Amino acid sequence: MDFAAAVAEGQKVIDMEIVALREVGSRLDRAFAEAVQIIINSPGKVIFSGVGKSGLVASSIASSFRSTGVPAVYVNGSDALHGDLGVCATGDAVVLISNGGSTSELLQMLPMLRSQKSPTIAIVGNPSSPLAKGVDVTLDTHVAKEADPLDLVPTSSATAALVMGHALIAVVMRANGFSKEQFAAFHPSGLLGRSLTLKVGDVMHTGDQLPRVAATTPIKHVIIEISAKALGAACVLDEGQGLAGLITDGDIRRMLQTYDDVRPITAETIMTVDPITVGVDTLLGDALKVMEERTGQLSVLPVVDSSGRCLGLLRLHDIVRAETV
Repeated sequence: MDFAAAVAEGQKVIDMEIVALREVGSRLDRAFAEAVQIIINSPGKVIFSGVGKSGLVASSIASSFRSTGVPAVYVNGSDALHGDLGVCATGDAVVLISNGGSTSELLQMLPMLRSQKSPTIAIVGNPSSPLAKGVDVTLDTHVAKEADPLDLVPTSSATAALVMGHALIAVVMRANGFSKEQFAAFHPSGLLGRSLTLKVGDVMHTGDQLPRVAATTPIKHVIIEISAKALGAACVLDEGQGLAGLITDGDIRRMLQTYDDVRPITAETIMTVDPITVGVDTLLGDALKVMEERTGQLSVLPVVDSSGRCLGLLRLHDIVRAETV
């Protein structure tokens, strides 16, 4: 298969799954709101179970629920029948995932779950199946066709079940008033968590590390300063240490393309006046958005106080490196 054919086939698969998701979304009804309420009201855990590909989907949804503060546990459907269902306490909400809705392991779990007074939710591709009829709430994820060429591999159906789980997660988060600060507390070591807890002042380069020049500094000395501090830029400061401008490696390259003789050039000739800046108390995640959302994406940001005095320099690399700090 050549490049064009492979791309076209991939786009076809994605389009088919998008259509399937829209159809599933159009069928959301009161049952979805009831499922959300069951999860919110669970006095203990929310248990997810499935077998095969549905088990993998169930495991992923449970993991995402845990990261948003909901105590969720995944139990493989086969293992549940051999002792692992002991994790289920009285009243725990249980979400069973099956495309066909006839998975014997899940059906065998239902009597025990009823005895435990556990409210049950099925994410199922067949709303007329035994599983759909045996639970308290059924979420219909039926798809007309799988996205693979044989219409056999769990593709669209698996995506539909996963996205239904994502919809539950997002709505429960909103209902619980889950905050960025809570998310960060559950992700203390990851980049996401650190970007919500660490501030620019925690990782910026300041003091002797800060590359700084005056507006009248000859370009040769600007290049020496940038090279010596190795941050890819230099802050141009006025006499009161206010930020007058910024010079980056890109500015140096563009200068060399424009001028044959660079000896008369000073910092103010090529600096960016009034560059985009951040404050020391800006969260790293917000600083990253500033870098990414600008039309010409930035890799460095000067850090200033309320009066415009330059305090430091933040690089994109400093944000990424914060993941392992």
